[in-house]
Amino acid sequence: MALSSSGTGTTGAVPDDAAAAPAAAGAARAPGRGLFPLLLVGSSAMYTLYVGVGGVLLALQVEDIDPVDKVAHFGLIAGVSAIFATIFNPVAGALSDRSGRRNPWILGGAAAALPAMFLLGAADTILLVTIAWCLGQAVMNVYQAALTSVVPDRVPVSARGKASAAVGLGLPIGSTLGALTGAAFSEDYRSGYLVFGAIVAGAAVLFTACTREERLPARAALPVRAQLAAFTGALRDHDFRWAFVGRALLVLGYFAVSGYQLYILQDHTVLPVGMEPEEAVAVLMPLTGVAMAVSTVLGGYLSDRLDRRKLFVGASALLSALALAIPAVSDSWTAMLAFAAVNGLAFGSYMAVDTALVTMVLPTARDAARDMGVLNIANAGPQIIAPFIASVIVSVSGGYTALFVVAAALAVAGALAVKPIRGVR
Repeated sequence: MALSSSGTGTTGAVPDDAAAAPAAAGAARAPGRGLFPLLLVGSSAMYTLYVGVGGVLLALQVEDIDPVDKVAHFGLIAGVSAIFATIFNPVAGALSDRSGRRNPWILGGAAAALPAMFLLGAADTILLVTIAWCLGQAVMNVYQAALTSVVPDRVPVSARGKASAAVGLGLPIGSTLGALTGAAFSEDYRSGYLVFGAIVAGAAVLFTACTREERLPARAALPVRAQLAAFTGALRDHDFRWAFVGRALLVLGYFAVSGYQLYILQDHTVLPVGMEPEEAVAVLMPLTGVAMAVSTVLGGYLSDRLDRRKLFVGASALLSALALAIPAVSDSWTAMLAFAAVNGLAFGSYMAVDTALVTMVLPTARDAARDMGVLNIANAGPQIIAPFIASVIVSVSGGYTALFVVAAALAVAGALAVKPIRGVR
């Protein structure tokens, strides 16, 4: 999974070729009435698969194959597959930039998700599960890179706040649907995988059939060395670099914990009598989703109204640290409920406002999709490291308390990283 930076605008970016990027410069035509709901559907479907597969079914499948070493194996699979997410997101973004089209990449990535999910369900060894989920991550990030580039292409600056809300709300909605669907298929994860693949494919068909796309000017191919230099060039920009670091730190802490949620409920939390861990996930994720939806809308609105992005990003990261401290001091079910609610409030507000902040520090408008893909490395890259770090911490400490403490410290560091940003209040 590569958490999406919605690419909801490029305010503050300098359009080095306005003719090549009319949307990024704010000259896009008014979007059709159906675009925002379709963006919500497309984003929700994406997170439904990411959470339902990566957070529920995959953990159950790994436990089914090797219950003794499930933590280490799950960490290995999650880490290796995240490499594919890290690579394919910016590469797919650059390729769709070159082609001047988004819809074919959205449809192609989603269509490939179905056979990838079939292969994942058929895998019966850790090696085959790893290969299949790597393939799933690759094709889903083709879909994600193109979908998140639709907004700067087709939405004028004046309407990008609404578009940001539409894309951002896909996270809590998709997370809730993914957890509920994953729990419903906990006894038949092979069928569950196909259901998730079908959800994404259906959303892509609906989106591409109902949205009209105007081909953007094609981009000339660059030599490989020039492409690599272009990917890293954005990180030489002072504000973009600090935004990248802050996002990476918070995401690292977030996924160190959330990736192991099912195992935490199995081995750390004292659940009510009769409640299974899969049922607990189906309770926690909707709670987190509702809190996230509220804070996404409220945080975005207030940060717009007060014109204070850094304040909200820093405060949200500190609130996330507070949430992570709750299950560190208590293993009760009540503590996990409090953690789910507070962490949802923190993460929803953080992602909504931090994405808005990032769109204001993009180095150039012309390469918005590519640079947002670079930022998504800050989303996907820590997911490579997080499972390994988490598995080592759990193995060495003999439990999950230390994991919560380390994750909280990373959230605090993420809050401090926004302070050096100069171009945004």
